[in-house]
Amino acid sequence: MAAGRSTADELAGVFARVSGLLLTTETVNTALKLLTSLTRQVIPVAAGAGITLLDERGERVTAAATDAVVERADALQYRLGRGPCLTSWQDHVVVRVDDLTRDERWPDWSRPVAGLGLRAVLCAPLVAGPRSLGALKVYAREPDVYGSREQQVLTLFASQAAVLLANARTARDAERISDRLRESLRQREVISVAKGIIMGRDGVDERAAFLALTDAARQQGSTLRQAAERLAQSTVRRRR
Repeated sequence: MAAGRSTADELAGVFARVSGLLLTTETVNTALKLLTSLTRQVIPVAAGAGITLLDERGERVTAAATDAVVERADALQYRLGRGPCLTSWQDHVVVRVDDLTRDERWPDWSRPVAGLGLRAVLCAPLVAGPRSLGALKVYAREPDVYGSREQQVLTLFASQAAVLLANARTARDAERISDRLRESLRQREVISVAKGIIMGRDGVDERAAFLALTDAARQQGSTLRQAAERLAQSTVRRRR
C-alpha cells in the first residue's frame, strides 16, 4: 500500500509541474503516456492500461496505452459503441468487470475480449467539473483481481489526468481566441488601408470609401478583405 501511495504522490508531482507549463500537444501526450505507465506499475495485476478520449474529429480513440491488447479491446468498444469504458465515461461512474466470461452487460464485447486473454477490467471517468472528458482503464488476465484499493488508485489517477486535460483544453481555447482576434485585427487594418486609398484617390469621405469598397467586393465576387487586399496590392505595384 505504501508503494501505491508513493507512486500516486509521484504522479501528482508530475502533473503539478506539467500543468504550469505551456501545454502543447506533445506535452499532454507525454503526460498521458506517463500516466498509463504509472497506472500499470501501481496496479501490478494489470495486463495493461489506457486512456480513452475524443480526437479532433470528435471520434473516440485510445490516446495512450501501455500494450497493444488494450488498444484491441478498446477498438471493439468504439466499433460497437458500448462497453465498460464508454459507460464509465458517459455515466461518470467507476465501472468494474470482475470476469468477462460471466458478465452479461456487454456480451458482444466481453466475449471477444475474453478471447484476447483478458478476464477483468476497471474503468474510471476523467471528470473535470460537470464534464467527463474520457476514461482511464486497466485490463487484467485473471478474474476477480480488482477491489477497493485498485478503484481508489485508479480514481486518483483519473482525477489528475482530468485536471491536465481540462487545462490543456483551456490553453487551446485561449490560443484559438487569440488567433481569431489577430485575424480580426489584420482584416480591420487592411480594410482601413483600402478605404484610405479610395479617399485619397477619389476625394470622398470614409463612408463613401467603404461603400465603394463594398461595391468592388460584390462585383469581384470576393470578400471585403479580399477586395481590400487586391486594391492595396495593385496600388503598391503602380507606385513602384
